Formats: sequence, C-alpha cells, structure tokens
Amino acid sequence: MHLDHLTPRDRELFRRFGHGPAVRVPHLLVHRAFEQQALAVPDAVAAEHGGSTVTYGELNRRADRLAAWLRRAGVRPGDRVGLFVRRSIPMLVGLLGTLKAGAAYVPQDIGLAPAAQLRHVIRTAATRIVLTQREYAHRVPLPAGVCHLVELDDVGDVDDVGDVGDVGDVGELDRLYGHGTAAPDDGCYVLFTSGTTGPPNGVTVTHRNVANILLTEPGSLGIRPGTRVAQLLNIAFDMAAWEILGCLSHGGTLVIRGKDIAEAARTADVLVATPTVLASIDPAACPRVRAVAVAGEPCPRPLADLWARRCAFHNACGPTETTIVNTMQRHHPDAELLTIGRPTPNNAVYVLDERRRPVPIGEVGEMWAGGDCVSAGYLGDDALTAQRYAPDPYLGGGRRMFRTRDLGRWTPDGELEHLGRTDDQVKIRGFRVEPDSVSAVLESLPGCVRAVTLKRDAQHLVSFVCPQDVDPEAARGAVAAALPYYCVPSAVLPLAALPETDRGKIDKAALLRLATGDTNGDIAGDTGRDARVGVVGA
Repeated sequence: MHLDHLTPRDRELFRRFGHGPAVRVPHLLVHRAFEQQALAVPDAVAAEHGGSTVTYGELNRRADRLAAWLRRAGVRPGDRVGLFVRRSIPMLVGLLGTLKAGAAYVPQDIGLAPAAQLRHVIRTAATRIVLTQREYAHRVPLPAGVCHLVELDDVGDVDDVGDVGDVGDVGELDRLYGHGTAAPDDGCYVLFTSGTTGPPNGVTVTHRNVANILLTEPGSLGIRPGTRVAQLLNIAFDMAAWEILGCLSHGGTLVIRGKDIAEAARTADVLVATPTVLASIDPAACPRVRAVAVAGEPCPRPLADLWARRCAFHNACGPTETTIVNTMQRHHPDAELLTIGRPTPNNAVYVLDERRRPVPIGEVGEMWAGGDCVSAGYLGDDALTAQRYAPDPYLGGGRRMFRTRDLGRWTPDGELEHLGRTDDQVKIRGFRVEPDSVSAVLESLPGCVRAVTLKRDAQHLVSFVCPQDVDPEAARGAVAAALPYYCVPSAVLPLAALPETDRGKIDKAALLRLATGDTNGDIAGDTGRDARVGVVGA
C-alpha cells in the first residue's frame, strides 16, 4: 500500500534501485576478522608510526592482555570504554582490546577535544574506564570517584594478567574472567557528532553495522595482506574506523600519519579521506595509490576527475547514523554526473516526500536509509532517536530506517544524485535556493578547485572559491548565466585555502565569520595559510 500512488514502472524501479545486493558477511564481530589475520600472518606488519612498527601477532597479544585487564576490572558486554588518544600504535591496542573485552570504544582525539567536550562524552557514555597515553593523561577531566584512568603505555604490555591463550582465543578469556563476549547487535563504537548545531550526540554503532560495510565490497576497497592504508583522519570521526578497522580486518599495513598528511599518503596504496583532506594531497606525489574513497561532504567534480584518472576513485555518502557510508560509486572522468552511487550490500535507500511516501523516479525527495547500516540510535536520548529513526515499512520485520536529511533523486540508470541537505536549503528574497547548486557552477569554472556558498542574510548569498586567483567577476557571471538571478552570490571571496574543522571538513562557521567581518584572525588561524580575499558585489 505504501507504493500504490506510483506507476507500475516506478514501483519496480523503487525496489530495484533502492536495495543493495544481499551479501553474506564473513564475520559479524569485526575484531574476529582482525584475529583471523593475526592467526594467518602473525609476522606481517600491522601498523607503522613514527619509525616504529608492530606485527599482527604482537598487536593481537597486546590487545588480548588489555582485554583481560579490562575484564578483570569489571568491563562487560554492553559497557563503553573511553579511548582518549592521539594517532599511535597504543591507539590500536586500546581500540582492539576494548572490542575483545566485549565493550564499545568511545574515541576522542585528546590533543584536540576541549575539556568540556570530554566531560560531556564521559557523562553521556557513562564510561567507567578511560584509556589514554601517559603524555596526555593530565588532559582527561575525570569525574571524582566515577571513572578510572588507564595509561595504555603500561597496560598494553603488562604480563601480570598471565597467559590469556593463543591468538584470538576469546574462549580462554571467558574462562578466566567469565563475562562473555559481544553479540553482533552490541555496540562496536560510540561516535559523537561534531556538535556544530548543539551538544554533540552520541551514536551507538554496532558490530553488525560495521562488519557489513567493511567486510563486503565495495567498502573493503580491495584491501589485502600487504596493502598499505593511510591513517589520516581524527579518530573521533567515523571515517577513521574505515581506515583502521578496514585495514586491520583485511591484513593490510596501517600507515599512521604524524603531522605531515602528504608523507603518509606518499607510501600508501589506499586513501580514505574527506574531499577537503584529499584536496591537500598531490596525486602526482602518490604513485602507489590505487584506490581512494571520499565522503563526509560533497566532493567537487574537478577533484574527483583528477584522482579518477589515476586510480579507482569512490564517491560515497552517509552520516554517522548509517555507519560510515551507505552508498558508493566508482567514478569515471567521462561520466555525465558525479553521483553517490547505489546502496551498499544489505542496505537500502528510499527517496521519500514529506509524508514518507516514495517520490517518482527522477523527482527530488529526502533520502532515508534502511538495512544493516542503520545504527542503534542516540545514546541516552530516546526523544531524538524517535525523531530521526522510524519503523521501516519497506523491509518490515521490525527493521528501522533513518532520516538522513539529505536531498537526492534517482538517475534513470539507478544512481543517486546528492542535492544538498534539507537543513542547508535557504530562502533568498523569498525564493528557495540550494547553495550546493551554486557551488557546483563555480567549481565548473577553469581553475576553480573548490567552492562553498552560504546564506549571509535574508537578501544575500556569499560564495568562497579556491584558489585565490579565481576571478570573482567571472565567477558571478558564470552563476548568472546558469541559474536564476536570486542564486547569484552578492559577494565572491577567493581564498588561498578554505578553513577546516578538526574532522577535515570545510569550516562553514569560520567562513560566515569572514563574510560578516567577525574574523578576529580566525581564518588564517584555522588554516595556517594566507587568507587574503578579493570581493566583488555589494
């Protein structure tokens, strides 16, 4: 009955386009895939960082010791353990040891997250144990008598828990400490949203969710033993799980970066990044790279074409609540459109109207996500969960779907065009405008590699273009030639570089401060680069 308003053809395409392939997932606990690799290739290098390396066998032994310690300390399946670290090999020990103990890890970059955010995370996730590194222990704001701090520098190497068995012998841990292990629908990690529009929300993502995207194609990105995967992203960002667990579950070598992103990328075979981070890397300096995946924000077509000429380039989409990404597409430079592709295996995408009914194929609607990607909901916020998650009438069986707030439409051959977000749509002079459509025109200009368009006030749009030598007058003219007059930005500001958030995305708040003159040096401080601008328009 939910499809009765559609034509027979649209009903058939709704089912065909909207559902990814049904695929068997080899492991439903993602750390089991790592343990399998540790058993098969114990002497292979699992990770390298700052001149140090660790093999699969040693990493597994250190994680087993930590898991045993955590279980002896009372950690049980369903618990959440804070992982407040910087990129490092101890970070991996803490992550894997937490999973082996049956708990979900709650990651924060201890070098970047302010104390108020850490206190919010500890309180919301009800963490009794926080893992960190000795160097950063003083930054963890522990509630008195509530939370225990563990320094990974010690616990990952201690032997006082005794021999916990052979590689991956979780049964021996169970015998010693009697707490059992996680189930597929238990939490794998809890990711907190960036908090740009309010307090950060904790999203519980399950093992089933994570295994489904990382252990099937195309999400596995062809990673095999010996594949070098760069670890570039903030651990508090869900795409870092794609880098870390995606690599270690397939036997690859994780190249953990230091301060220099380009240095790690130069020796990697696989890159996972936001478009903003990827734009800082020169593909000519990365001769080994054979696969790239981007998500987290819209990808400029010139950037996609640049990398797609050199390697397998995957454009993907999906909020944290749908487990890293739930649509992917390998892009080719000669493609008519840059799309976000199709639903990944065991997942579904529905393009619906405001009454949650499917729109005809080719019409714009809001994308809802269904299938094994749909996470468990918001931690401690049942009201928000009820707003954003709903029973899935198309899969049924008690399944839920998630409202992404992304706008999209199906192309005639079953790919999804991403058309911005419902909360990004603005009204200018009474007309509804999609800022991303303005930015897309600007990015089609020769020499323009990135554009962002924002609402400055009820009468004006403002656009930012990169690099700094883009001609603002030509930019406004291109928009005027392609879109209605009310879409033409009143100001175009060329920048040498666009400011970034700590998660590697464009910092729109900083750009708005620049547009309104309230910068206080923010832009130059955020990017560390020259932020002089040229302005055309009132």
